[in-house]
Amino acid sequence: MPESAPPIWSFAPFALLLLLIAILPLIPSTAHWWERNRNKLLVALLLGAATLAYYTWFDAAHGGRNEALHVLEHALLREYLPFIVLLFSLYTIAGGIHLAGDIRARPAVNTLFLGSGAVLASFLGTTGASMLLIRPILRTNSERRHKVHTVVFFIFLVSNIGGSLTPLGDPPLFLGYLRGVPFWWTLNLMWPWAFMTATLLGIYYVWDRIAWLREAPKALALDAARIQPLRLEGAGNFLWLLLVVPCVAMVDSSRPIPFTAWKPTPYAREAVLLLLVAISWFLTPGSRGSRAKNRFSFGPMAEVACLFLGIFICMQPPVEYLRVRGAELGIQSAPGFFWAAGTLSSFLDNAPTYVVFLETASALTSKLADAGALAAPALPLSGGAVDPTLLLAVSLGAVFMGANTYIGNGPNFMVKTVAESAGVRMPSFFGYMLYSGAILLPLFAAVTWLFLL
Repeated sequence: MPESAPPIWSFAPFALLLLLIAILPLIPSTAHWWERNRNKLLVALLLGAATLAYYTWFDAAHGGRNEALHVLEHALLREYLPFIVLLFSLYTIAGGIHLAGDIRARPAVNTLFLGSGAVLASFLGTTGASMLLIRPILRTNSERRHKVHTVVFFIFLVSNIGGSLTPLGDPPLFLGYLRGVPFWWTLNLMWPWAFMTATLLGIYYVWDRIAWLREAPKALALDAARIQPLRLEGAGNFLWLLLVVPCVAMVDSSRPIPFTAWKPTPYAREAVLLLLVAISWFLTPGSRGSRAKNRFSFGPMAEVACLFLGIFICMQPPVEYLRVRGAELGIQSAPGFFWAAGTLSSFLDNAPTYVVFLETASALTSKLADAGALAAPALPLSGGAVDPTLLLAVSLGAVFMGANTYIGNGPNFMVKTVAESAGVRMPSFFGYMLYSGAILLPLFAAVTWLFLL
């Protein structure tokens, strides 16, 4: 008997949660209420409970209450816990690094900041790299009048596209790793990443050069007079960040440690990550002082934890549906997956969007394999297999197009908030989309033509 898929109406809690995440911060009457993490947690728990109620009372064919417990165990212990521990580790360790000083805000300097951030984002995570660099670049440009474009390109490069090269870089790629995508497979995104990074840096340099020439001579003189050499505080935390990479890549209970026959116990990876956090917090010299200068708090991390608690539970019905019937949706090509995953990632959170389209690509791969129509060997996953070209398209769409709006990726709004607190008049929601539409969409069309056709 063919496996049945959940009904479409079971997606309602997931769709409602993502809709609330998108619109409540934008409505004046609800924005203040939504700022409190306890209210986010309340919404996440209520909608998560609605999803579990579906599995308990309306999915009796799959086990009813036992199915609900299975879904809860899978969503929280296998996916949510590793996801949150990784983000928490990167966020906390990176928060102990403070880049002090003030150098001249010349176009070449700003371009170097953005280029460095685009590289660091793949190893510190887009959140860690954004929080590490946004305040130094704002401080460097504090004397300049024209700096909105610098923050916009920072969101493009550091908060999104830069996190393409490892599963540490962006949450969607880590979810792929949890589903069986090899750790270093993401290096297949290197050439699209290099194309986007180099092109955006070139556009930015020309733009900033023109803006710099329009600055008042008094502002440029003041910028030149307020020079303070850059210095790094809490640099010992870089060691712990570097150790996160082999920990995530090698400590996996489903496979032996490289060059050994020993399989780690479940949650050994998370235990090691939390140990690195503890070492960073208590034993790294100057780490606490650096966090104080960074105005570090766990508020943003708590926000992510509250929202994703609901997301990971509520996304189970659509993920299951796509696993069963994804090949019937009509998306048949790599460009189709790139633009479909990217469009949703622009307005919804890119992590669950990635999971949804990964399942769709896996279902299509299974259908093509049955018909003997696969052009290349499928890449094995924990729950099936996927055509590498389709995986490339989904990965690029989810990571790259999170830059299209303020709500496409978590760090986008964080950077906007920090910039506005520093006195930068950032564009409105739709004003930002004018930037992203004019700059990014033509480049995404080029990515489609160069790498996916």
